[in-house]
Amino acid sequence: MLYRLNFNSMLKGTNVYFRYRICPQFIRGVSQAKFPLSRTHGKSFAHRSELKHAKRIVVKLGSAVVTRGDECGLALGRLASIVEQVAVLQNQGREMMIVTSGAVAFGKQRLRHEILLSQSVRQALHSGQNQLKEMSVPVLEARACAAAGQSGLMALYEAMFTQYSTCTAQILVTNLDFHDDQKRRNLNSTLHELLRMNIVPIINTNDAVVPPPEPNSDLQGVNVISIKDNDSLAARLAVEMKADLLIALSDVEGLYDSPPGSDDAKLIDIFYPGDQQSITFGTKSRVGIGGMEAKVKAALWALQGGTSVVIANGTHPKVTGHVITDIVEGKKVGTFFSEVKPAGPTVEQQAEMARSGGRTLASLLPEQRAEIICHLADLLTDQKEEILSANKTDLEIAVGGGRLSPPLLKRLSLSSAKLNSLAIGLRQIAASSQDSVGRVIRRTRIANNLELEQITVPIGVLLVIFESRPDCLPQVSALAIASGNALLLKGGKEASNTNNILHQLTQEALSIHGVKDAVQLVSTREEVEDLCRLNQLIDLIIPRGSSQLVKNIQHAAKGIPVLGHSEGICHVYVDSEASTDKVIKIVRDSKCDYPAACNALETLLVHRDLLRTPLFDQIIDMLRVERVKIHAGPKFASYLTFSPSEVKSLRTEYGDLECCIEVVDSMQDAIDHIHKYGSSHTDVIVTENENTAEQFLQQLDSACVFWNASSRFSDGYRFGLGAEVGISTSRIHARGPVGLEGLLTTKWILRGDGHTVADFSEQGSSKYLHENMPITRRTSN
Repeated sequence: MLYRLNFNSMLKGTNVYFRYRICPQFIRGVSQAKFPLSRTHGKSFAHRSELKHAKRIVVKLGSAVVTRGDECGLALGRLASIVEQVAVLQNQGREMMIVTSGAVAFGKQRLRHEILLSQSVRQALHSGQNQLKEMSVPVLEARACAAAGQSGLMALYEAMFTQYSTCTAQILVTNLDFHDDQKRRNLNSTLHELLRMNIVPIINTNDAVVPPPEPNSDLQGVNVISIKDNDSLAARLAVEMKADLLIALSDVEGLYDSPPGSDDAKLIDIFYPGDQQSITFGTKSRVGIGGMEAKVKAALWALQGGTSVVIANGTHPKVTGHVITDIVEGKKVGTFFSEVKPAGPTVEQQAEMARSGGRTLASLLPEQRAEIICHLADLLTDQKEEILSANKTDLEIAVGGGRLSPPLLKRLSLSSAKLNSLAIGLRQIAASSQDSVGRVIRRTRIANNLELEQITVPIGVLLVIFESRPDCLPQVSALAIASGNALLLKGGKEASNTNNILHQLTQEALSIHGVKDAVQLVSTREEVEDLCRLNQLIDLIIPRGSSQLVKNIQHAAKGIPVLGHSEGICHVYVDSEASTDKVIKIVRDSKCDYPAACNALETLLVHRDLLRTPLFDQIIDMLRVERVKIHAGPKFASYLTFSPSEVKSLRTEYGDLECCIEVVDSMQDAIDHIHKYGSSHTDVIVTENENTAEQFLQQLDSACVFWNASSRFSDGYRFGLGAEVGISTSRIHARGPVGLEGLLTTKWILRGDGHTVADFSEQGSSKYLHENMPITRRTSN
């Protein structure tokens, strides 16, 4: 059932229409919000991460967002997506308001249809024939189109919001409604009453009666803004209603430092008052009367009034995703207007600084890069007390907060022995880096005096994201320095004090050859998902942490390759011909040496012939002594009367003193099990049968496959790589522990003497030789 109420008695001179359908879910108070939202208005948010606290939000829909490309009719798909997002936020307990365009376009569509229909009828009556002459539509006056389109536009909004049990009310305003104090108070009162009843007000300028905008009427101080388009209307409304956030959706991604589409145009992530002098505005929107300059002026006016503002693209839902909800969640979408300018550089600036520093780093002599790494190794031991003191602070905060599990606390902890081990590993990297960058790996004589070389070069800018592992910072930094790569580091906040001092020491070492900027530590409130979108600045992402972290990064990365493994489900298979002593040593070391490591044993596969044998009993006794919790696989549980807790999934990475035991019928059965449930990380066979072992080593498709050795050997340092940036289970570029070689790619260098392809045609004088040439030890440096 549909009712229409007129609020003209409350708001003289302003048209308000209230529509709703009676349903059980009609009135949902703010007290029913899914999470608390409270904020004292008066000052805008300083950071994007604070936008999730926005209670009252104004969403401005520009003409280009609401209308179709032909400017005649509405973009229904986009509107449906926007309505869904607004309804979701409204149902979370927020107070949503929409400032919309679209009445003119909707009315133009209706009037065109009526005119064409009328012309066809007249022609038919006049000619008496069915063949109609070509008809033309006169230019339609905008006010008439608005008058014809307002009711249809509101009916469309109502129908869409009804699907989410959300009620709407229409409000039409003009400039006079804000200049008259009584009308402004009435408007304010009506909007507050609608919000109190959990109704979404849909506001638009009354284009059927509004006069043309005054050319010289613009922003006039803090208290006055001329309502000459929906940008200024949204800004004025946001300030009047003390809104926390204004989201202005347009047909561009945000504000650029030069007109969008120009070669050097860059999207501005955060815009500060005063920066407008450094940008150049382009043309206006394809429809509507506002342009980006009008949007910026309105946004700055709203910001000055205490309302945060984001300008973003609302025209391509498939590209921008759920842009409104993404903005409220604090994701890096569009341009965020802030009055608080950070003290340090933005992450984009850090990436550019790192790339510039990295290119200089790559041009250094190998001995100079090795000198930097050795100096860093010395600093780790010389500044040991300061490092451990910072680490102690991080540990105390983590223990006091109770946020970290015991395995993560162990990863967070540094010790004197661990720092000494790090220093040794760094010196190994320095020694191995002498012949890395610029190494010739192939030489070919294409033709006489035309020689081709393939040489090693750095990948570019690496983004390494790690959690609870401060020892990762110097390791990865050393590998980046040795390979001539620039480096962006994003560590977990639980290790912030330790990471800061380690980064300071890294930059101190880099400074001896003037390349301090090559390694940057991202310390801003940048979300990992936002970093993963910087595909123009970052060449490779390397995650170091939990499987969930790696999965999240692989999902979030936009056009940037990710090197890593999502899980470390490592197996040890105990063959029927295994040595008892070796089994006990290998299983204990694989599971108990460092349970939180990605190369620790998670599933123990036992040949069925070993059940109820002394060897099997010794395995169980050893695990009990080491306090390892055992989960029984389905087959193993079927052999037992009283079994341990049955495993919930055979694809589990426990990361603690827990493991699964499962029974297999043969070595081939073990391989099949690992291929089905493993993560292609590291898997082990324990047997004295060399033929069985070789089959296992050759047939198993994992990054690391061992015979009679602990899974814990899967490590860059233990492999002699010096250190590793991670272990990769991917099948392209690098696999297994990734050290120095995994951070290099290649480029081709061709040296000729005026050669052209035409010289090698049938009529040409040159012939291809394609002769392999000896490779010298010379490097390009």
